Amino acid sequence: MDYKEDKKEKKSNIVMGFWNDLAPCAKILAPMADVTDLATRRIIAKYSRMGEVGGGPDLLYTEFVAADGIFSEEGRKKLLPLLDFDKKYRPIVAQIFSSNPEKMEYAAKLCVDLGFDGIDLNMGCPDKNINKQGAGAAMIRTPDLAREIIYAAKRGVQGAIPVSVKTRIGWSKNEIETWIPQLLETDIAAIILHGRTRNEMSKVPANWDAINRAGEIVRASGKQTKFIGNGDITSLAQANEYCKKYQVDGVMIGRGIFGKPWFFDSQRKEIGIRKRLEIMLEHTKLFEDFVKHKSFHIMKKHYKAYVQGFDGAKDLRMALMETKNYEEAYRVVNDFLDEHPYLK
Repeated sequence: MDYKEDKKEKKSNIVMGFWNDLAPCAKILAPMADVTDLATRRIIAKYSRMGEVGGGPDLLYTEFVAADGIFSEEGRKKLLPLLDFDKKYRPIVAQIFSSNPEKMEYAAKLCVDLGFDGIDLNMGCPDKNINKQGAGAAMIRTPDLAREIIYAAKRGVQGAIPVSVKTRIGWSKNEIETWIPQLLETDIAAIILHGRTRNEMSKVPANWDAINRAGEIVRASGKQTKFIGNGDITSLAQANEYCKKYQVDGVMIGRGIFGKPWFFDSQRKEIGIRKRLEIMLEHTKLFEDFVKHKSFHIMKKHYKAYVQGFDGAKDLRMALMETKNYEEAYRVVNDFLDEHPYLK
């Protein structure tokens, strides 16, 4: 079914689901490849007191998953572990990507069957390999296909859960004046906008003025669509400030959570070095136990974030880079603490 045949679907009501229940200025955990896996979401849920007053992200996202991959039996065996989630930590959204409507429809239905609260279509990833497939941020260059992909996802979910889109302000330049209205045509539940173009990657500060303007377009449309800003949020105080200043319904936080699983706890006091390293080791054990489908090397990007800003951090970090499992990391950390008894 092509985009022209699907025009009648534009008249359908928006399925909002949990999006209508989120608190004002919602704080949302961003989908990040090899970062927001089950282990990371569990450690964040625990140390940001998810489910308690004043604690936890308002919404969780999985890593992005290739719809093309899970379309085949062999691919499902490899990729379904990326969609594992704790049913007690909700709402949670599965993020998927594809430039193939048939495969997107299949993946969307699968996400309903798996019990997700929503799906999000990745139309912002700048990775070259994904863009070569016509997916991720490349969707910005093919808006007709992007709309067809959205309609395919909506056919797949059959109104059971909401469909949202995470994207960027443009490919090589700011294109929100045309791109945002094209997305709004499809009656999606939410638009999450990263304030950089694809070509800018993360080399420049996020353009929150562009995010502000995109929000104006969304509000002027009269749609129910929620609008979320994303880019360079490093604290809850900044998140609250930006919600008011740029008039967004919420903010999505990505790199700001690195090494700080307590990020979303509004009551959290300063974390001492020993406690930080203890949490890092707990994170490591969760990774080893529940992310068996990935290389232990992935944990080391977390080590770089946890281990900084104190005497001896560089030496400890270098030693952790040589570890191959939890037991080795545990030994390295405890040897370090024995050698630095003054650290609190």
